Amino acid sequence: MEIQKPIAIVGGGVAGLTAANFLKQNNIPFILFEAGNKLAGLAASFTDSDGFSYDFGAHFVTNRLANAIGVGAECRLVKHYGEAVWLKGKSYSYPFGLLKIPRMSLSFVSTRMNALGRKQTPSLASEWFSQKYGRALAQEVALPLIEAWSGAEAENLSSAVGASLPGSIFKTLYLKTASLITGRAVACGYNKEMPESAGVWHVYPNGGTSILCKKLAEGLDDYIKLNSSVEEILVENEKVVSVKVKGEMYPVSAVISTAPANILAKLVKGSSALKGAAKFRYRPMVFVNLRFTGRDLLPDTVLWFPEKNFPFFRLTEVTRSMPWLAPEGKSIITVDIGCEKDDEFWTMNEEKLVELCLQNIVEVIPDAKKRYLGYNVLRTPIAYPVFLNEYEKERKDFSKSTNIDNLLSIGRNGEFSHMFMEDVYWRTRKKVNNLINHKVDDKIV
Repeated sequence: MEIQKPIAIVGGGVAGLTAANFLKQNNIPFILFEAGNKLAGLAASFTDSDGFSYDFGAHFVTNRLANAIGVGAECRLVKHYGEAVWLKGKSYSYPFGLLKIPRMSLSFVSTRMNALGRKQTPSLASEWFSQKYGRALAQEVALPLIEAWSGAEAENLSSAVGASLPGSIFKTLYLKTASLITGRAVACGYNKEMPESAGVWHVYPNGGTSILCKKLAEGLDDYIKLNSSVEEILVENEKVVSVKVKGEMYPVSAVISTAPANILAKLVKGSSALKGAAKFRYRPMVFVNLRFTGRDLLPDTVLWFPEKNFPFFRLTEVTRSMPWLAPEGKSIITVDIGCEKDDEFWTMNEEKLVELCLQNIVEVIPDAKKRYLGYNVLRTPIAYPVFLNEYEKERKDFSKSTNIDNLLSIGRNGEFSHMFMEDVYWRTRKKVNNLINHKVDDKIV
């Protein structure tokens, strides 16, 4: 690609800064426009006056990613990370505990045997999960969680939603066993772009995940414009020619956008190539961070709730894996509540929301109200992409290209994809490299 004008980057989170860092390494001129007054986006971290540290949402950092960015020496080892499922008043570890339930294991084995030789992939999420894990586990655990997570019925979801989960139970068993043997939280189900193995484990940067963005942003001050929201992306003859920021036009060679796909579609002027993406939906979320006295209050780091009598679908005791995020003898439990903008959970008074959480948590932590110290509430209107069947064709098309030669969409929200932080990093580098070199292969750079 002939680059005479700068490339515009929309957004200063992990994806945008990864793109900017890569362009700078390759001496490609660019301008990064960030709508907010600081960088990091959803990778932001902060510490309150009581000494509790938080990230905006759950982020998983591996030793491989930390070393690639250059902050490996600033990270602590995460020794343990585990997940469990709460069913009928009892906790079952994932996957070992669930496989000890006869109906789950028998259904799984029967399903896998029947799947031998089957090549056709089902189109519906309900069918995909039943064929992958067996009817019992699918109906009692996987599908209720997917529905709570997405806010849509499984019959209305594409089977592509299953791509966000670990590759197989057998692989999960191998990686979980490696964690037990090595005493490290081996990454499982969080990397698609690079191989998972016993040599890739979770770490946590001192100072929070925003340290990754800080490192990526080193030396980029002259290329970054904060408080600068991109208002329009102008296209002529199916090529981007300029961007409009605060009423001013900037001629550009290309645009690399981290904006949610449906918002990007509305920013583009002069082309209908992204008309389909305008229909894409994201799931809003409310995160309630509760502070407690005591440690190891949950059965494991993450506890899933597939039963619909709970207002939340997940609890995460982050201090079980990373105890340094709270003062000695205290814990943080994050409550994940799926919602829609302006529904009862989104609009609920914070004190009432906390009381609702505590009323339900007592089933797992009987003395939760006595241990309770305080809270904060975070809301985001864009948390998870929702893979509805009604726009599956458009989603597949968008996953291949924006169909505008010099317009690239990157990052979790930008690609409308269930990706974690490391995949965002490697995919962004690959896609930006392909943009500037007209490459179409899938080699990681």
